[in-house]
Amino acid sequence: MADPQNSNSGQDSGFSTEARVLLACFLVILILFLTPYIYKPVAPGPVQKGANPKPAVAAEQPAPAPAAPASASPSAPAPGRIAAPAEQTLTIDTDLYRITFSNFGAVVKSWTLTKYRDHDGKPLELVGEKAIPQVGAPFEYQFPAPVSCDPNTALFAATRTPDGLGIDFQYSDGKCLFRKSFRFTRVSYLSEVTSEAQQDGKPLPHTLVWRGGFGDPSVRNAPTTEHTLYFDLGDNKLVVKAAKDAKKGPIIARGDFSFAGLEDTYFAAVFLPKQENSVELETVSDNIGPQGSQQAFVGMGVGGDPVNRFSLFVGPKDVNILGAVDPRLKQLIDWGWFWFIAKPLFVVLNWTNDHVSHNFGWAIVLITVAINLVLLPLRFSSMKSARKMQALQPKIKAINDRYKNVSLRDPKKAEQNQEVMDLYKKEGVNPTGGCLPMLVQLPILYAVYRVLSVSIQLRGAHWLWVTDLSQPEQLPIRILPTVMVGTQFVLQRMTPNPSADPSQQRMMMFMPLMFGFFFYYYQSGLVLYWLVGNLVGIAQQYLINRMSPPLPAPPAPVVATKKKARS
Repeated sequence: MADPQNSNSGQDSGFSTEARVLLACFLVILILFLTPYIYKPVAPGPVQKGANPKPAVAAEQPAPAPAAPASASPSAPAPGRIAAPAEQTLTIDTDLYRITFSNFGAVVKSWTLTKYRDHDGKPLELVGEKAIPQVGAPFEYQFPAPVSCDPNTALFAATRTPDGLGIDFQYSDGKCLFRKSFRFTRVSYLSEVTSEAQQDGKPLPHTLVWRGGFGDPSVRNAPTTEHTLYFDLGDNKLVVKAAKDAKKGPIIARGDFSFAGLEDTYFAAVFLPKQENSVELETVSDNIGPQGSQQAFVGMGVGGDPVNRFSLFVGPKDVNILGAVDPRLKQLIDWGWFWFIAKPLFVVLNWTNDHVSHNFGWAIVLITVAINLVLLPLRFSSMKSARKMQALQPKIKAINDRYKNVSLRDPKKAEQNQEVMDLYKKEGVNPTGGCLPMLVQLPILYAVYRVLSVSIQLRGAHWLWVTDLSQPEQLPIRILPTVMVGTQFVLQRMTPNPSADPSQQRMMMFMPLMFGFFFYYYQSGLVLYWLVGNLVGIAQQYLINRMSPPLPAPPAPVVATKKKARS
């Protein structure tokens, strides 16, 4: 297969190369000069009234050689020009892709992943096809300044590679020259893309665009899951931008990037530069209006040089696939702040699915039970501290009652606080003892959230009635979040409340409803994790309450009696 870095470059040095170029130019000129004398022009056929002047789409077939037209018909390019006589659709099939190209602009009209399905069971389409009429197709040219000819409306001459896994596009009007080449392999998500632009023999800096969104359009609220991103080697960080960031205008970043491109939750299309100079990434917001509604979809332009050479990854954000294609691509997955917990947790989840449960739903159940057992000492410490605080509530209430008429600005308020702290010290109670164990659990909870949010393995994974653990349940009333709220109420009632304030207790009982509201729209895998955690917590709390001594009964309130007046 030809090397895309060297194809059509014309930059090699050496006498032998120059001699070959001069000989090729001489032969091309000779053919163009002799062709009109050998072949007679063919008169054009009659044009039907009202016919569409745009060239009709021809059946897929190899394009004629760009530098040696086969005939001198009126539709053939004039000498010194390179173009196709009609619009063509060309398709490349690999074991992983089906990509449809059009030589009208040398663009991609469709890019499907054959190993992944959308919610309708069809191969996953990554191109926003509804956006093409409004913002153009992927891999169109974009220039920082106007050019004398528009390559996005030109009919490029297209030539397939002998193995059928590559296409070269070329167009020239005698003044401007544009080239694109695409190279694919049978069993890899990595391809090669080269683009070149010239005007009057001078190089034209440009970018290749992908507008109107990217990724799985069947997910809920798809535009919010799509971003542009790049990994800045200078700052050693992943930078992500959404469509809303560019609502006031394009955002342009240029630097030394290991990759730059587009992503949604589970898929990415990123360009890995093969040149040592910096790369430009432009983020735009495209308002696309299917069925009359306006939604902001992210778009991008990448490149910035007269000749852009990239390796292109278009595929799933699967750790194993990314690492096998290019180790740099592992940076596509954002494990969050507590990555040192999330990464091992991800490995354990996959191992449990592969070797124990053979189902990701049951793997989540087993992992949740294991995590809660590990955290049992922290839960026991927290409950022990909460019970001590609850036992002290009558004494604390007595102190507060003595100062109930004292304002916050009164110096006696400090005396009240000091009495409460002295009581804690005397009884050996740490008022923050119930919170600290929970704070230790927060990094683990966040790590679990990140793992279940970014793991493509959960996409399309079934569990009992749940058809996709990466999405909310597809039911009129979602069972998992509803049961989760119920178990949260039960756990709340079983847990000792260290405060005797009735208003605070009512507020705590309102918390399950807030959790239910948020979790109602979360992916089912995350809701399952929280629900199983509640069930394990109920069992643990029941045992803790059984093993703990009962709290002393609060003293009965003293009722003042009025003496009867003597008659």
